[in-house]
Amino acid sequence: MRLSARVDYALRATVQLAVSGEDPVSAERLATAQEIPAKFLESILLQLRRGGLVTSRRGPDGGHRLALPAAEISLADVIRVVDGPLLGVRGHRPEHLGYPGAAAALQDVWIALRASEREILESVTVADVAAGELPDKVRRFTEDPKAWE
Repeated sequence: MRLSARVDYALRATVQLAVSGEDPVSAERLATAQEIPAKFLESILLQLRRGGLVTSRRGPDGGHRLALPAAEISLADVIRVVDGPLLGVRGHRPEHLGYPGAAAALQDVWIALRASEREILESVTVADVAAGELPDKVRRFTEDPKAWE
């Protein structure tokens, strides 16, 4: 799986907003805290706002905050807002692909990969990451030394 810089930054920004609680956080402060290029972050925050995950308020007491409780926002939600559906193959959903002959089983592999990806990304919330307390099934994967290679 390859995640874009945009997704990486969006995930980091939402986790930072989660630890900030109800207080609005300026884009500049978010960018500094997570070492994200400020201009890039502004466009990401706009996407997150349009996707209903972040709200913003202008003015001296303004800034950004999560639109929902962090425990209700999965990592998959953030990824979908920023990059679209999970696991596409050449821009197509795997269930819409078909391969001839010996490669026919590849479609099943892509479907299984997407299901596995969903299982992890939909079970981990922004609150889990912010608290450093990942679900057991995720933690078990990270305990395998081969996962780190």
